[in-house]
Amino acid sequence: MEHAKSGPASWPEMADVVPVPQDDGPSPVVPIAYRDDFREVMDYFRALYFAGERSPRALRLTAEAIELNPGNYTVWHFRRLILEALDYDLLQEMNFVEKIAECNSKNYQIWHHKRWLAEKLGPDVANKEHEFTMKILALDAKNYHAWSHRQWVLQALGGWESELQYCNQLLEEDIFNNSAWNQRYLVITRSPLLGGLTAMRDSEVDYTIEAILANPQNESPWRYLKGLYKGENNLLVADERISDVCLKVLKNDWSCVFALSLLLDLLRSGLQPLDELKATLEPIRNSNPEMADADLATAVCCTLQKCDPLRVNYWSWYKTTLSSQIS
Repeated sequence: MEHAKSGPASWPEMADVVPVPQDDGPSPVVPIAYRDDFREVMDYFRALYFAGERSPRALRLTAEAIELNPGNYTVWHFRRLILEALDYDLLQEMNFVEKIAECNSKNYQIWHHKRWLAEKLGPDVANKEHEFTMKILALDAKNYHAWSHRQWVLQALGGWESELQYCNQLLEEDIFNNSAWNQRYLVITRSPLLGGLTAMRDSEVDYTIEAILANPQNESPWRYLKGLYKGENNLLVADERISDVCLKVLKNDWSCVFALSLLLDLLRSGLQPLDELKATLEPIRNSNPEMADADLATAVCCTLQKCDPLRVNYWSWYKTTLSSQIS
């Protein structure tokens, strides 16, 4: 095998190193059947690691060990110590880790190492980091590690200028991409360039309502819409666009769980429904004789018990919290 032929035992610079075998104790019950090339690399790694050696040959050896097992935290940690001791070119190291990350994009140790490098290199690498996470997300739009790293880079190093446009692009490609909706919320609430949620709310409500009307069964924009009024239920209730989108959706599908759920929140927060909304919900009341005399919020809650069976116990509890004064 390639690793066996070119392993550290054959490296001239390793001639003075005595490999340290793994100590499994005197009588291991189930010893791991390591490949010969893996065992060789790790035996030499242990020798240099225990000696605390920070040298070019130790750096080369960590690269071999990482190639065999990119998830070995101890090897990555030791590599960082060596990089610092040698004052190594961290841009070159970034290229090294990116090649590995492309084939191991859900490896915690790789992303931790990448963040460590980015912290050292500073804001100058922000755009390069964003380009890399874009590449990973193009392959897997839900990659948690890539999103987490991207958000950290934005907040620690910058690069907000085109982030909202990137979210637009992702949602144009897949409006159901909940990760892109989550990223969009981060951008409008934390970007230092957009003025914050208050400044962005009006246009974002219009954008979100358009997405809801295009795909009413897409949960993400419904949740995003509520998030635009987080902690400000009075504004949520006062914005007629919110109850209006519920009305438009329920006219076509009175069993839409997301529209019913948001409407219930509005009613509980003090919404006084207009006659058009009451008329739209009349079939809900008529569908169950027990709801004929119930207030509107209770009728909606009873409907949710039927339309959302997975959360029937939640809606049963919710109904007990409703005030009989809501109409």
